[in-house]
Amino acid sequence: MKFSKSLKKNWRFREVYKNGKSYANRFLVMYVTENNADSSSNFNSLGITVSKKVGNSVVRHRVTRLIKESYRLHEMMFNSGLNIVVVARASASEASFKEIESAVLHLAKLHKIKN
Repeated sequence: MKFSKSLKKNWRFREVYKNGKSYANRFLVMYVTENNADSSSNFNSLGITVSKKVGNSVVRHRVTRLIKESYRLHEMMFNSGLNIVVVARASASEASFKEIESAVLHLAKLHKIKN
C-alpha cells in the first residue's frame, strides 16, 4: 500500500513551483517534481493551495477536502517518489466532487504520473 505525506513547509512549495512542471485545466493547476527524500522513496508528498479568491473559509475547506479525497481514492494509480502541488482555481468553488475528481485524473494523465 502506498503512503502519502503532506507538504507543509513554505520552502517546499516554493521549490515545487520553481522546479516543477505545471499543467492546468478549468478547475486546477498541478505542479510536479521528483521527490529527493532518499533513493528508495515510496511515497508522494501532496500539497494543496486554495486562495481567498476561491471563496470564504467554508468554501476553501470544502475544495481542499474534495481534492484530498480525489487523490486518496486514486492514490494507487500514481507513480511514487513525487512532490505534487495542486492549486485550486476560482471556478473550483462551484465544482462537484466528480468534476474535481476528473480534473485531478486529467492533470495526472497530462503529467504522465498515472499508471
